[in-house]
Amino acid sequence: MATFFGEVLSVFSRAVEEDEDDLSDNEEDEQIRRELEEKRVVHLHWNPEVTECLKSGNKLKCSDFILAVGPNAARFLSVHALTSANWDTVGHSSLWNERNQTTTGQTSVEPACVFHRQKDNPSVLICQVTCYIAEDQLFQWTEKVFDCLQHRQLNVTVLSDSSVAEYKAADYLHCSSAPFLRSLHSSTYNGKSVCPSLEQPNIFTGLPAAVLSHCEVHRIPAVVYQCYSDVLGADSVTMETYNPVLTSLGKSIQLDPAPSTDVLRKFSRTSNIQSNLYI
Repeated sequence: MATFFGEVLSVFSRAVEEDEDDLSDNEEDEQIRRELEEKRVVHLHWNPEVTECLKSGNKLKCSDFILAVGPNAARFLSVHALTSANWDTVGHSSLWNERNQTTTGQTSVEPACVFHRQKDNPSVLICQVTCYIAEDQLFQWTEKVFDCLQHRQLNVTVLSDSSVAEYKAADYLHCSSAPFLRSLHSSTYNGKSVCPSLEQPNIFTGLPAAVLSHCEVHRIPAVVYQCYSDVLGADSVTMETYNPVLTSLGKSIQLDPAPSTDVLRKFSRTSNIQSNLYI
């Protein structure tokens, strides 16, 4: 090709280079996507005894799986059940996301997602979750945990914290009575609920919703008790809102209905200090 000044220039197509650049960008994007997916994988870590059981192709015999999601729900179980020496820590899960930077499954205050098994009755399993689990990790967590449990004769109870700001009611004066409990259960659940059912158009979200949906699909009896509170951190008043659940949990585990003041202070003190601007 000649220019107006008679200079001859070599001619080549830019289309090939642009296609190659696009292909390179796509490969790089795909690699970044794979690395991010690998980083967001949920990992379960069991003690040697449980690991050996699962490796042999067996699943954990579990008659009652009690899941506590949130600081008040988790500490309620700590106060009324786990303060006794009747429990073994058998595992934990670890995950990473934008709001949960730890990959060890533990924070500086307390483990973020830990499994406890009753010594006298190993078929009773408690899990306390105080970390944030992102939407793309909820299905992973639920599938991996329940894949370790024997579904036959399994009953699931979920205790969950929620902000009263998420509760919708025709009479908003009702929210002034916070904290209060609401429940939902799967179609195969035959137990008696200890609080009113969740009114429409309210819905459960996050891990409680994922677990309840999984139980509904696999026909596992399950009930979720959600506590709506106007307090963000753990406090004794909000924890006591779960007390009616003791009547149903008492059938499967030994609970302390009247813990000492020292025990209550131990599990509410950290949150109180962090929320006090003058300390």
